[in-house]
Amino acid sequence: MTDPAARLATRRTETVALIESLDRRLAGIIESSEHTTNDDEHDPEGVTVAFERAQVAGLLAQARTELQALDAAAERLAAGTYGICERCGNPIAPERLDALPATTRCIHCADLR
Repeated sequence: MTDPAARLATRRTETVALIESLDRRLAGIIESSEHTTNDDEHDPEGVTVAFERAQVAGLLAQARTELQALDAAAERLAAGTYGICERCGNPIAPERLDALPATTRCIHCADLR
């Protein structure tokens, strides 16, 4: 198991980079669509562009949610409650924390959802 603070910092850096990349990609999609017709019915590319825009927007929303979860995990680490299941109060397995550093539930409690 890696150091929790290092693990969270690494994942946060990766997530911020992903958000920046997706922001640029979404801006590019929006900019390129401003220079084309808005007639999705007759433009064969219209549906594809709309799908790509929605897909990138969804990925961006997921990344922003992950960033919030990582920041909350850092707060739990500072408070001394990181790695403790919010539901049952038992420790979260180190392997689970390695895979999902921002998780708040042990595998057993996560399965109960």
